[in-house]
Amino acid sequence: MLCRFLCAAVFLCMVANSAIAQDPTKVEPKHYRLQFENDRVQVVNVHYGPHEKSEMHEHPGGVVVIVTGGHLKFTDPNGKVTEVYSKSGESRWFPPFKHKVENVGDEPYNAVYIGIKGKLTDSGANTNQESPLAPEEVAKILLEYASAAAKP
Repeated sequence: MLCRFLCAAVFLCMVANSAIAQDPTKVEPKHYRLQFENDRVQVVNVHYGPHEKSEMHEHPGGVVVIVTGGHLKFTDPNGKVTEVYSKSGESRWFPPFKHKVENVGDEPYNAVYIGIKGKLTDSGANTNQESPLAPEEVAKILLEYASAAAKP
């Protein structure tokens, strides 16, 4: 009986550690710094120096606003590699995803990731009863907010 209890406790610790370890602000504090968080969003500053790499981590669905562009290489858990060139001022919506990142460029890359908390359904609707906006609607609102905040 004691053996079962200990095995269950170890298993629960491993699962909890795995879940926590995926948060980029926990796994990669050098590259991801929490700027703001409430029950609906998580705003994270992203910084990769030239040729820096990350460990595997995940993000909730959200909007990334590029501060200083660059050339990045994303590798998903299956090993699929996607290279992305981004320009300063661009904004993009991403569904929830898991990846490793490499800044392939010779310049630093900076962005702000605004992650939407809560489960997003396959249809794209937020299951939160208080905020039944589709991800695209949330992205539009966040992009308008980011544009207004960036004006001097």
